[in-house]
Amino acid sequence: MKLLIVNGPNLNLLGTRETQIYGNVTFEAYLEQLKSQTTHELLYFQSNIEGELINCLQESDADGIILNAGGYTHTSVALRDCIAAISIPVVEVHISNIAARESFRHESLLSPVCKGCIFGFGLDAYRLAIRAFD
Repeated sequence: MKLLIVNGPNLNLLGTRETQIYGNVTFEAYLEQLKSQTTHELLYFQSNIEGELINCLQESDADGIILNAGGYTHTSVALRDCIAAISIPVVEVHISNIAARESFRHESLLSPVCKGCIFGFGLDAYRLAIRAFD
């Protein structure tokens, strides 16, 4: 099975950004760990640009998508519409528990159109999302 992991804005700064929330491991280092723990083919894309994320989702031929849309989770109707329009199942992930953070982070526009959601387990959320496709 081919799974595409898509990270949105500011997730390129993992390992250095707000380490008390997001930890001190880069996503690239974590991705290598993930690849060694699964038989699934894992592809990866990251962008800070909303339209690039939408293009990536629309053009994907993956069997499943694991999406951490970062701040776009709470603001992007366009990303929500994209997820609703594609036939590939999407699991939404967040490193932190968005329900336990600032009130503007409590609502996800994406959750209602995703197969499932995993929040608050640190980087392990990605491994759990991979398991959701088993």
